[in-house]
Amino acid sequence: MRAATGTGRRNRVPPHPDLREIGLQQVLEALVDPVRRRIVAELYAAREDLACGAIDLPVSKSTATHHFHVLREAGLVRQHYVGTSRMNALRLEEFEERFPGLLRAVVAAHEADIP
Repeated sequence: MRAATGTGRRNRVPPHPDLREIGLQQVLEALVDPVRRRIVAELYAAREDLACGAIDLPVSKSTATHHFHVLREAGLVRQHYVGTSRMNALRLEEFEERFPGLLRAVVAAHEADIP
């Protein structure tokens, strides 16, 4: 018989990559999509954790989930749950250390493209 550990719930924090293992190519591929740039810009402006549904996106819920997954795999966002909401935070400090000025430039370019 196995000993009980914790509450028996699965770990509700998805795995996040070590930014030292993320290359610029992977980051740029994640940021090439305008929906993902919009997510990054919203998180950058908010400077706080936002639920996936708090960001108004022009895509279905399942497609939005895919975009958040790509951003997490590229090391751009950190996700965790609060109740039933999946919260997202931009890994700004870590990212700034690894790729200085990149996110600021991407967000500025994204905002300049908005009519």
